Amino acid sequence: MFGLGWMEIGALIVIALLVFGPEKLPQAAAQAGKTLRNLRRMANNARDDLRAGLGPEFKDFDPTDLNPRNFVRKHLLDDLEDDWNNNKQAQLEPVGVTPYGAEPVDELGYGELPPYDAEAT
Repeated sequence: MFGLGWMEIGALIVIALLVFGPEKLPQAAAQAGKTLRNLRRMANNARDDLRAGLGPEFKDFDPTDLNPRNFVRKHLLDDLEDDWNNNKQAQLEPVGVTPYGAEPVDELGYGELPPYDAEAT
């Protein structure tokens, strides 16, 4: 529940007992439950109003896609994951074969330094 462990939940209960006291704790919990239900209902109504206002073209629109984290995951990382899966299934090219007709490049040996190009740096 909300990523909380038993120790955190127990600590929250103890703090709630200290703050509200044993007499007022049930009333505070009931009020918190009502507030959460109202917030959830308002969020659902806002989402439904947004979908209705956008029209039938956006029937599959999900407001959580507007969250930057979800946007990046959906539009960038899913493509990378698909590419990764496709490349994993493909056969590796043999050593020394280069694409597009380029000349093969020798691999560096252990401790060997790559060539230095002063114009490129």
